[in-house]
Amino acid sequence: MSLRPTLDFLLYDWLKAQALTSRPRFADHSRETFDAVLDTCERIARWKYAPFNRTVDTEEPRWDGERVILPQATHEAHKAFAQSGMLSAAQDHDIGGMQLPYLVEAAAHSFFSMASVSINSSMLTVANANLLQTHGTDMQKQVFAHNEFSGRWSGTMCLSEPQAGSSLSDIITRALPDGEGFEGDPLGPRYRITGNKMWISSGEHELTENIIHLVLAKIPGPDGKLIAGTRGISLFIVPKKLVDADGSLTQERNDVALAGLNHKLGWRGTTNTLLNFGEGRFPVRGQAGAIGYLVGRPHEGLRCMFHMMNEARIAIGMAATMLGMAGYHASLDYARNRPQGRLAGPSGKDASSPQVRIIEHADVKRMLLAQKSYCEGALALMLYCARLVDEQHTGDAQQADDARLLLEVLTPIAKSWPSEWCLEANSLAIQVHGGYGYTRDYPVEQYWRDNRLNMIHEGTHGIQAADLLGRKVLMEDGRGLQLLAGRIEACVARALQVPALAGHADALAQALVQVRDATRNAWSTGNPAEALANAVPYMQGFGHMVLAWIWLEVSLALPQGAASTPAELGRQSAARYFFAYELPKIGAWLQVASSRDATCAQMSPEAF
Repeated sequence: MSLRPTLDFLLYDWLKAQALTSRPRFADHSRETFDAVLDTCERIARWKYAPFNRTVDTEEPRWDGERVILPQATHEAHKAFAQSGMLSAAQDHDIGGMQLPYLVEAAAHSFFSMASVSINSSMLTVANANLLQTHGTDMQKQVFAHNEFSGRWSGTMCLSEPQAGSSLSDIITRALPDGEGFEGDPLGPRYRITGNKMWISSGEHELTENIIHLVLAKIPGPDGKLIAGTRGISLFIVPKKLVDADGSLTQERNDVALAGLNHKLGWRGTTNTLLNFGEGRFPVRGQAGAIGYLVGRPHEGLRCMFHMMNEARIAIGMAATMLGMAGYHASLDYARNRPQGRLAGPSGKDASSPQVRIIEHADVKRMLLAQKSYCEGALALMLYCARLVDEQHTGDAQQADDARLLLEVLTPIAKSWPSEWCLEANSLAIQVHGGYGYTRDYPVEQYWRDNRLNMIHEGTHGIQAADLLGRKVLMEDGRGLQLLAGRIEACVARALQVPALAGHADALAQALVQVRDATRNAWSTGNPAEALANAVPYMQGFGHMVLAWIWLEVSLALPQGAASTPAELGRQSAARYFFAYELPKIGAWLQVASSRDATCAQMSPEAF
């Protein structure tokens, strides 16, 4: 079963990707060039990624004392991906990019995530380089970002520390000026970095000539003490191997050392590391301390890093979506071919009749419809967010500002919703397979294991929920939520004119009222502790409302009143399923947020 027809419908029939070619930045493109990119990526994913998904799961990265060893298939896949030009797909022509719309780039990347998410670990390299393109100096762009876009070097994001986890306020990695002339280095103000980072994806490997770490650290104040909280955080480029200002490698190791590999439930093809900075194993110029170059201004590191974090969060949402989609396709194929049981007729079951395929049983159809509604709905959401990125970069001033604010509100949903519900789709895919699904003879157990990470990394569910309710729906006097509500109301108004969709429109309008009421009531006392105690249920209700809106938008893009194709009937049924089975769930979630229920907050730790 191919993903391509679904992508084509969402890109061209719904989101009108071809209309972007009327904008100056994309004027060299056409639907034909977009299709050529999709064809190329689909082909590479099919031949270089998918056949080796089980290989990279069973042959985990290992450290031989000198280097991290990965399967040869990972090297071949990375080489093919870099040669395709997709690392710089959205970049300017003058630095070797294609100037593709981000919408098309996101769609093309979906093939790799579906084929093998743990081979497809390039997202941090692109996000790293994009951050430097926005916040770096011209020299930092030329030396570091452009070499990452070419595939010559790769990149990481180094935030978490063993004692701090997700609490960035508590990081203790230090950065001290490297000598009196530290400000004269052409690559940026030069510091010595000391500290420990963990959970660093792709932190050590030999897929590329160099690895460019972006590291959060604190510059001590005049009293020599670290500044408390996130105010003191700065951002540094810390290359694995030191480089000259012309981008050539010096072959001198920086003082960055692998402290260990994490052995994971899933995503086993991607190295996940603990790194020590400045421990003295590789002293530079006779001193301990890794060389790092300041990005932006001192103490503004978190603001810069959020550029990368937000991009990574949307990429995680896409990864979760495509893992769910892979499980859906596998379980659909299994259900179409597995005979078992008989259907009950008016007088019961006839044991002498042939067995039917399990896809004919109503409960199996329920599980398949749930997966379809979760995964295709999530894919539509991710592509909608990608379309907003294009609006932000190429729309007029009002379009760009609206897109910016809508992305602020939707990013926690784009990360959290697929990571919860496409994981549930993977669980249902195992259930469709029955006992076989729980064995390694079928791929669905690996899809579940791989997807379980996505609720955790790049900000856990609780962090996304606190961001949504504690910041995003309130920012700029609630204008982002008002913008989203306006788009939902416009969709409802159009759908009310279509008899087959009027019921869905009414249900969505009621859901919007519930979300607005819950937002207002959660903050009615002005006490953050009370408001945020039930932030996750609030986010779940909010997310289901957003997905119902996306499904109604998709439904409006389907032909109305004409004889439907099987694909169109499938989308209509998935939308009906979501409105009948899923949207009604939001009442319970939003009620605890609206009433500021204190059950969890007041639970005594001793009572557990």
